[in-house]
Amino acid sequence: MDTTNQGPSPEDDILKTLKERPAGRLKIYIGSAAGVGKTYQMLLEAQRLRSEGVDIVLGYIETHKRAETQAQVGDLEQIPLRDVRYQDRVFQEMNLPAILGRHPEVVVVDELAHTNIPGVEHPKRYQDVEDILKAGINVISAVNIQHIESLNPYVERLTGVKVRETVPDRILGMASEIINIDLSVEDHRERLRRGKIYPSDKIESALRGFFTPENLAAMREMALREVASKVEYQTEEQRLLREAGPLRRPDRVVVCLGPDHDVNVALLRRGARIAGRLNADWFAVTVVRPDLAPSKALSPVRHEYLRLERLAEDLGAQFKVLESTSVLDALVRFVEEHGITMAIFGKARHVGWRLRLFKWLTLEFLNHTDGVDVQIVDTSEREPQTRA
Repeated sequence: MDTTNQGPSPEDDILKTLKERPAGRLKIYIGSAAGVGKTYQMLLEAQRLRSEGVDIVLGYIETHKRAETQAQVGDLEQIPLRDVRYQDRVFQEMNLPAILGRHPEVVVVDELAHTNIPGVEHPKRYQDVEDILKAGINVISAVNIQHIESLNPYVERLTGVKVRETVPDRILGMASEIINIDLSVEDHRERLRRGKIYPSDKIESALRGFFTPENLAAMREMALREVASKVEYQTEEQRLLREAGPLRRPDRVVVCLGPDHDVNVALLRRGARIAGRLNADWFAVTVVRPDLAPSKALSPVRHEYLRLERLAEDLGAQFKVLESTSVLDALVRFVEEHGITMAIFGKARHVGWRLRLFKWLTLEFLNHTDGVDVQIVDTSEREPQTRA
């Protein structure tokens, strides 16, 4: 069949209009772990909005066959899922083109950290949500605190559980509203014992594994801190804007990376926490000699910097490689050109000449910049505090 003269498909037309619409608003429900009631609360809100005349649909809902949650679905309109064949099996995924084509006022999208089956538009569901928001559709979604990228190492160390599905911090930064669904540790464990979270054959292993009192208490505190800090800084920013007016200089943060990859990974996560609490745009920069720049095809650091770039962008930063023979000159110039208000350096286990070089660099940076706060942070992976 000759298709050379055929016009664009409906999906092409939909995607073409993404940039022409005002972005939708994102609301996120956060919980300490599975079973606190995030999906239930989203469905309650969906029912309320529909009763108020809002055009709302369910894009994806995971009830886990919990009777109370399934009952709340009721007669809410659901966008049919689509079948995706992968490795001789058929899976069901959220139907992004159908949601964009239906174009409701609001869509509910559960399991924000979900990894899509290969064969759909994006590898991750949060990327589907970004497309929906770009189309001017409001989204209500949900995620557990252990799936937030910058908190991932703290969760693993506290619980011993490696969480492989994560959501970039920049997605939380896009949210106009974040609500914590809180449940006491004992009530949470009691819900598990009564079969309201997992099937009976998984209850005992869950109680001894992730759902220990210590783990649930740590996750609960982390969720409370995350939401409280965001609300606190949003409130403070609004106060400053009222007092200072349009002349107030917005916060802009730069994280100054060094030669140690492990330190850089930890520093990026700390930087994401600090920038997120300031609600600030932020950059991750590294300085390399021109002959070693990763842009060179044979650069020995090319692969390493590609990894850092992916992590930085997932955390919400703009990643920049500065080519210069002087680290100090490159950083000072970057700060001046980008209106930076805070620079973050990572404290590693420097000894000997490396320690002297680090001290010299940070002191000279202070001497050569004006109006820039400098933070030197511990890059060991420890539990984050409420204030950076």
